[in-house]
Amino acid sequence: MSAYYTPAAGPRKPLGKSSPLANSFSLIEYDRDLRFLIMDCPTNNTIALYLKEFARLNVTDVVRVCEPTYLRERLETHGVRVHDLPFKDGDVPPPPVLKQWLDLVNERLGDAATDAADQPVPKTIAVHCVAGLGRAPVLVAVALIEKGMDPLDSIEHVRHKRRGAFNNRQITYLADQYKRSAKHAKVRPSPSIASPHASASPGNGSAVPTVPKSFFRKMFGSH
Repeated sequence: MSAYYTPAAGPRKPLGKSSPLANSFSLIEYDRDLRFLIMDCPTNNTIALYLKEFARLNVTDVVRVCEPTYLRERLETHGVRVHDLPFKDGDVPPPPVLKQWLDLVNERLGDAATDAADQPVPKTIAVHCVAGLGRAPVLVAVALIEKGMDPLDSIEHVRHKRRGAFNNRQITYLADQYKRSAKHAKVRPSPSIASPHASASPGNGSAVPTVPKSFFRKMFGSH
């Protein structure tokens, strides 16, 4: 059964609408103590705005999958680690990038478990390409798949948070080609609910994720 963490309604607030970056940021929950921030590419002229929101959202790391457009020192002096994992625009991540990405996710997940009592706001890993619509969402979807989410559900979940994410090649990669790695599936049990497209499984009453046909038509056409 594919299950993943979905936050209950509570005091935790998303990015404020008054922020000039409200339309640039997409916050995606991964675990009760860890989440992802998909965003577009900062520059040296705009990085101060990003740093302000990074502090509010407890961003510990920024992953760049495109060519650098700002000095990493601008973030590192504020305690934010910068990781360069570039790969070709419109493409899917090569194995070395996947390994470094998943190693980082698991490392921060372990840190978050240790620091949870002292962290009122979950740790956040920010990831960006140029527009935040292809390479960055792919890495986040891979992390969700590794956690146990169905690949098609991960695509829809990210697209729900970030409209226009993924091209056809990236969708095919996530849905048909990417294989979950048992090595990286080291996720703590956490409160979770089934996919919003779940249906009852005969015999045990558990929820089994399914994706409606309308979703296939929307992404792949009527063929």
